[in-house]
Amino acid sequence: MVSKLARAGAGLTPQQVAEVVARACPPKDYRGKRILLIVPDGTRTAPVGLLFQTLHRQIAESTKAFDVLIALGTHQPMSEAAICQRLDISEADRQQEYRRVRFFNHAWNDPTALKKIGSIPADEIRNLSDGLFSMEVAVEVNRLVFEYDQIVIIGPVFPHEVVGFSGGNKYLFPGVAGPEILNFFHWLGAVVTNPKIIGNKWTPVRKVVDRAGALVQTPKLCFCMVVTPGKDLAGLFAGTPENAWDSASELSREIHIAYKEKPFHTILSCAPRMYDELWTGGKCMYKLEPVLADGGELIIFAPHIEEVCVAHGKVLHEIGYHCRDYFLKQWEKFKDYPWGVLAHSTHVYGQGVYEGGVEIPRARVTLATGISPEVCRRINLGYRDPKEIHPGDYANREDEGVLLVPKAGEMLFQLQNPPTWAAAPVNHQ
Repeated sequence: MVSKLARAGAGLTPQQVAEVVARACPPKDYRGKRILLIVPDGTRTAPVGLLFQTLHRQIAESTKAFDVLIALGTHQPMSEAAICQRLDISEADRQQEYRRVRFFNHAWNDPTALKKIGSIPADEIRNLSDGLFSMEVAVEVNRLVFEYDQIVIIGPVFPHEVVGFSGGNKYLFPGVAGPEILNFFHWLGAVVTNPKIIGNKWTPVRKVVDRAGALVQTPKLCFCMVVTPGKDLAGLFAGTPENAWDSASELSREIHIAYKEKPFHTILSCAPRMYDELWTGGKCMYKLEPVLADGGELIIFAPHIEEVCVAHGKVLHEIGYHCRDYFLKQWEKFKDYPWGVLAHSTHVYGQGVYEGGVEIPRARVTLATGISPEVCRRINLGYRDPKEIHPGDYANREDEGVLLVPKAGEMLFQLQNPPTWAAAPVNHQ
């Protein structure tokens, strides 16, 4: 594995990045080969363009093809202009230096775009999920993966609500995966619960993701980035998806987790514009649920968000947002809905109980967005008029139990001594 770290002071320089890429990718090894880069969409903060451009300079002339596949998961497709922005290239650059590069969006719900590569048997799922599930899970992935000689994965590593830490094979599953494996492991994460998953490495979901990744036989190289809150590149790791992620997640644990002594009764969680619907803006809850006090309120402040979700909005309007047990205790009613959507619902709603037909949340989640009060009521979330929210009113009040997070969604907040509902079980590799 190749790695380069800058743990203090300024982040890695372009020259240092170029040195890591040069060691990992000697041009002679790529002569005449077809290379597919897999990169995240615009909902992840990272210098993806720097890596793309550096790799292009390093090996593109040697290759037969050097193309890009956007790891959308179930997010919306990106336009050509948006992909150029993601890669930090101008329209002129696109027409000249990068004219040979083809751009592709992953299409998770198009069967013709997918290829079944096998299944994970029920007994393996039982072991990987620590006994929570026992079912065979089909594994599909974008068929483009098999039309190239090598995959190069580029992406950041952050604490993640479903898998523990993002990155590595997660850019294959769910990044360019089919619906069955995608829905399964999202629901697995929801059953374990976000607070017990997020910021922990060897979760049951990570084990399933890596097991699915092993079914992809195309050679894989992975560049895992760790980015500071100030957007500096603090670490760059190159190697197999498993090894690069393993090292990057250790650095992410140091950089991306803020520990607090006491929980907060009020949290104003401000969504950046890269989250353009509640489907992604929900991260503003996921990363702060561990420090939200019982009976407290977390406000997702995002005047720019006007959609619950383009891809899954119809289902979310039907089922609403609820705690895990609301679904588990009425499983016959909900089992045929997409499990990934059920998982998202529980992650945004947070912990709670469902007894005797009554749902009681541990804390409240309120939207101060462009989503109307009528829709908020329909989907079972609170509403506040965003025009009446002034972030400055929430600043510098931590001693009062009020927390302001100006850019929520990537930094994880945890308590130094978490309660039992948030404490992760001991999990070894």
